[in-house]
Amino acid sequence: MIQVNNQQFEALINEAMEELPKAYVERLDNVAITYEDEPNAEQRKRLKLRCYQSLYGLYEGVPRTERGAGYNLVLPDKITLFKLPIEHSAHSMAELKEQVKNTLWHEIAHHYGLGHARIHELERKMHKIKHNKPPENTKN
Repeated sequence: MIQVNNQQFEALINEAMEELPKAYVERLDNVAITYEDEPNAEQRKRLKLRCYQSLYGLYEGVPRTERGAGYNLVLPDKITLFKLPIEHSAHSMAELKEQVKNTLWHEIAHHYGLGHARIHELERKMHKIKHNKPPENTKN
């Protein structure tokens, strides 16, 4: 486990935002990005998380694919990264930085309307590319 103070964690989030593809970051619409130590009781209940389950991040809002003509005058969507579970998963500063970036990307993907199956498929492809393996051919 690696621990950082709140300012350092916020800096990691900002670094991750800078490293993510600009096309996706610049097109975020009505989204607040924040962090908390852990999910609150209401979030845990809504997600049906058990006491032994942790959560790295959460997207709360209306995905872009579900916004219609009546989407206006609404509070911002919210992406929350959960500091303590992310810290517990990392054994080095490099792992912590990578987990923050991956979690942020995952939650931004939800903002664009991607479900978990598609997100995990894309994550597998990115992992293979990162490790110099060609991605598998997939049918869409």
